[in-house]
Amino acid sequence: MAVETAAAKYSSSSWPWSKKRFFVAQITLRILATAFSLAAVSLMITSTETVLVFLVQMKVTYSSSSAWRFLFGANIVTCILSVLSLIFVCLISRSASHMKYFLLFLHDMVTMVLLISGCAAASAIGYVGKYGELKMGWGAVCGFAPKFCNRSTISLVLSYLAFLCYMGLTILSAHKLVSRATE
Repeated sequence: MAVETAAAKYSSSSWPWSKKRFFVAQITLRILATAFSLAAVSLMITSTETVLVFLVQMKVTYSSSSAWRFLFGANIVTCILSVLSLIFVCLISRSASHMKYFLLFLHDMVTMVLLISGCAAASAIGYVGKYGELKMGWGAVCGFAPKFCNRSTISLVLSYLAFLCYMGLTILSAHKLVSRATE
């Protein structure tokens, strides 16, 4: 009897995340993820700097590093997938099924993993660029190209914010999937 009362207390109909709140949270986090990833891409594209090192002129861009190119691609894919998933969420709000919520969960999880892998790669290269790795003989380059480093850092922070949005979306989708399974 007590177990049934506890189960009824926390059933999906009485859970604070009602259908409307779930929908609003999904839309809000997807719009934020789109905005963060789009802003990160635009900052990466515009973060070029021409520097003079030992009388040699060099142009520093995101495309100079495979890790920054990967983060750039991950942010573009995230932005496109966020817009497509926004449309999908609006469509499933009318007629939802267990399979549609499962597909949404998979989408959110794959996008989250893609973003964190891009962020991790760019963080590693960014750390070496900022502080160097003296044991390997790699010097810090941010002293030569501070504009590029600052803009790249801001772009990386925006990418991490997009990741946090997708982490929240994954948790919401998983919760919705589990709550629908127990209905």
